[in-house]
Amino acid sequence: MIAKKPLKILIAADTYPPDVNGAAVFCFRLATAMHARGHEVHVIAARNEPGPNTTVEQPEAVVHRLKSLRAFTHESYRLCLPWTATRDIAKILDEVKPDVVHAQCHYMIGHAAIKEAKRRGIRVIATNHFMPENLEPFLPFPQPFLDIISKNSWKDMGKVMGRADVVTTPTPLAAKAMREKARLKEVLPLSNGIDSSHYELHEGEVIPKPDYPVVLFAGRLAVEKNVDQLIEAISLSTTTPQPHLVVVGGGEQRPNLEKKAADLGVTDRVHFRGHVSDEELREAYLACDVFCQPGTAELQSLVTLEALSASRPVVLANAMALPHLVDEGVNGYLFEPGNPQDLANKIDAILGKTPAERAEMGEKGHQKAVRHSMQKTIETFEALYRGSSAQPFLNDDPNSPSEPAAS
Repeated sequence: MIAKKPLKILIAADTYPPDVNGAAVFCFRLATAMHARGHEVHVIAARNEPGPNTTVEQPEAVVHRLKSLRAFTHESYRLCLPWTATRDIAKILDEVKPDVVHAQCHYMIGHAAIKEAKRRGIRVIATNHFMPENLEPFLPFPQPFLDIISKNSWKDMGKVMGRADVVTTPTPLAAKAMREKARLKEVLPLSNGIDSSHYELHEGEVIPKPDYPVVLFAGRLAVEKNVDQLIEAISLSTTTPQPHLVVVGGGEQRPNLEKKAADLGVTDRVHFRGHVSDEELREAYLACDVFCQPGTAELQSLVTLEALSASRPVVLANAMALPHLVDEGVNGYLFEPGNPQDLANKIDAILGKTPAERAEMGEKGHQKAVRHSMQKTIETFEALYRGSSAQPFLNDDPNSPSEPAAS
């Protein structure tokens, strides 16, 4: 059997580590996996601080950082000007000569990368990680104007990503929205993927646990994550001993959330950990009794997949793609968004179970996470890079109710 030639892959992303968000984490894991498979990987992303264009060789990829400006509506997000992004990306494409360009967005960098790649006859894969409505909390405009912005953004998404050879997004729900709102004819639901084994307990490993129940949240402290509702739910919980909330992650809402905890008298039971290492996050999953994701704008939620991989029961908002990750009463519960009392009731329902019952819920969740195999995701993307159409993979949905594949 003749070995396939290694590819030269260029990933174009508006966000990349050290940015902390799901899209940035996915791009890093994708680059790392493709490099491990023997491919030459390049990444184009906005520079994280003021300064000129830079190129840095990192372990997973050659990372090309483009000059950027701070977005006035967000504390950390940075933007590249369209005309400079187009010029700079054209130059990088001519120097690198990639076999395929994988755009992770339809804004600025993604738009320019798709346009310039198609101009040069380079194969393009486009992946969408978020909905235009996710921008609304950061735009200081009345709702009618936000609706116009959203409609135009969907239209622009269709126009830009419609030029790609294959379009993907993490969940069937997102694919359906893209077909309906962006008028894209074919969108492949393809999970971001997870290495479930990384979050399992090692043989003989013991994770210390406190003598009180722990609810965990991990993610950006942004408006749409609704961590304020989770803090209120902790104050309403009737579980004895009283549960504590561990909040992992940083963001612009932290001062407001700390004030919320103080106003509700639960400061001593709400612990803000800030940004932590990957190993510390893994230990946080394994040390908690229940994981909660109250966000209402999740296209997949990598942190929820990580918690499921760690065999933790979950309580998730009944919104966007999160219901795909819960079998009600089996591996967790859904709560009504905007209803802290319902959230408190669902947390209490899990904490009121015996340790054996919680372990059984966790095992069911782990089985669900295993179906989102990172290896399977990477193999699919490599096939797409090499010229496969989306068609062979369209009926292969990890969110379907079928049984998990045998490991």
